[in-house]
Amino acid sequence: MIVRQKDRAMTDPARFIDGPNARLAVRSVSGAGPTVVWLGGFKSDMLGTKAERLSDWAREAGRAFVRFDYSGHGESGGQFEDGTISKWTADALHILDTETKGPLVLVGSSMGGWIALLTALARKERISGLVLIAPAPDFTEDLLWASLTEDQRRMIETEGRLEEPSDYADEPYVYTRALTEDGRKNLLLGAPIDLDVPVRILQGAADPDVPWRHAARLMDVLTGDDVVMTLDRVGDHRMSEPRQLEMLARAVGEVSGG
Repeated sequence: MIVRQKDRAMTDPARFIDGPNARLAVRSVSGAGPTVVWLGGFKSDMLGTKAERLSDWAREAGRAFVRFDYSGHGESGGQFEDGTISKWTADALHILDTETKGPLVLVGSSMGGWIALLTALARKERISGLVLIAPAPDFTEDLLWASLTEDQRRMIETEGRLEEPSDYADEPYVYTRALTEDGRKNLLLGAPIDLDVPVRILQGAADPDVPWRHAARLMDVLTGDDVVMTLDRVGDHRMSEPRQLEMLARAVGEVSGG
């Protein structure tokens, strides 16, 4: 999602902290817990429409909220092409460990859903709920690699990178050999995911990038009983229409208890 410059100017300036891979940009709202943490998608930033709506929700509800940019994303340091799922998960864990206290609700969008699951498994004792929008665990293998031609796969393997046009940014997306190889070390959908917390999945039925059946696969492997998927008939991958943003705010409020 591309954010207009005037929208960025209206947002509070970021703070910067030293992260495991680069300087990380962070924004936060003080309030009651559990702290809601935003985990963005592949090559997105924390100033997108959904993150901004949750920031407004947190202020209105008096709730604690933290958002940040992964290394190589948005206002954070580092190069995007150096990133992997493991590195971005390490960024997220660093934010949880240094910028939050107590129980957490993780909100992950697209790739951020994968990061949220990995992070929740690593800090299970602190997680009180998850809200996942078009979650894309295992996307490097099941959605990216599986869709590539033999020539495209060969380019990644021999050249180390592949550029593809994107519907969500002016610049092409770059997929690297490091990203795909590291992704295989972090696959989740082939075994039970042991997280016994409320999970809300918001998914567009018209999503061309993360099909709703992918989210259904995730439901099948989550071990908890309180797992609910809401399927929006006309929703696309952005899930950023006003009605969908209110669905998101309600889901976060439900899982976080307020």
